Amino acid sequence: MVLAVYLVAVFGFLELASRAALSHKGFFRLVAGVDQASSRLRWARRQERRPLVQPFDVYHPVRGWTLAPGLSGVPAFDGKRLSSTARGYRGQHEVPAEKPPGRVRVAVLGDSFTFGEGVGDEETWVHQLGVLRPALEPVNLGVHAYGHDQMLLTLREEGPWLRPDLVLVGFVHIDLERNRTGFFDYAKPRFDLDDGRLVLRNVPVPTPEELRDREVWRSKFVDLLSMLRARLRDRTGLEARARDTLGRALLEALRDEAREVGARAMFVYLPILDEIGAPEPSPGERFFEASCHDSGLTCLNLRPSFLERTRSGQRLRRRGHWGPSEHRAAAEDLVSLLDERGVMPKPATAAP
Repeated sequence: MVLAVYLVAVFGFLELASRAALSHKGFFRLVAGVDQASSRLRWARRQERRPLVQPFDVYHPVRGWTLAPGLSGVPAFDGKRLSSTARGYRGQHEVPAEKPPGRVRVAVLGDSFTFGEGVGDEETWVHQLGVLRPALEPVNLGVHAYGHDQMLLTLREEGPWLRPDLVLVGFVHIDLERNRTGFFDYAKPRFDLDDGRLVLRNVPVPTPEELRDREVWRSKFVDLLSMLRARLRDRTGLEARARDTLGRALLEALRDEAREVGARAMFVYLPILDEIGAPEPSPGERFFEASCHDSGLTCLNLRPSFLERTRSGQRLRRRGHWGPSEHRAAAEDLVSLLDERGVMPKPATAAP
């Protein structure tokens, strides 16, 4: 009995000390990372003023969040305009269920660099593909802050309805970290590998109200231990190995899911930040190239063409999200690579 009381008292002290420590901004910045506990605690601090990632988001029980449907020229990104279709795809024009004859429907998956955070509807590289090649019908399924797990679930949900001829996946290396957590800016699904098989967890994703109610009762001492454990795994390389293994499995699953809906999958490396103009590949790019080779994925890499642009004197943004110039450059370089490889599929016959 005395031991039980002692243990309860010790845990109570540790819990109170952890709550006090994590409420201090300086200490929190010192121990926080991109792990699930850190991301959830960041959300708890801002959830009263912004429960979801962006004001144009809506809750999704499987993917966590997605672009709200039916938006028409909503002001966003310092005066840029944001629109969405009735199914929540970014863009001003509805996508018909029946594919237009003679056109190649391209479903494009990705995070904020594909979605086009910071630019208007007609400035995204996805929209520009259709401008440069009118035979293409690009459909922007990108959603900011998505991991490859959410992209896979998007394709599972929208692929059978869209029946694309080609699936493009905009690969950004930071998405690999998002795959490993069930919380990034907001609660999200995650896949675990069980004997090499992807197993979906954390679905249905809890609503903001459910998260808010649970947060009061969560142990901050357990959260602190989880955050310290995540930092230790980072330093020992354990997390990097687990991240790469899961990331490769998700890329293969995206390829296989595209095949299920009768499409070909292609993965496009999008250089961001310091990668733009860098003469050597980053660790994320090396992972991408190795995965493409080892898993037999069809891949295109835009970093070399971006490097050539910077060497020729073109100024490309290396901070934050891409602007209109970078989106246009990505579309031009991607079209050139598609033409060079001769991989553009022929349009499939539209179903009646």
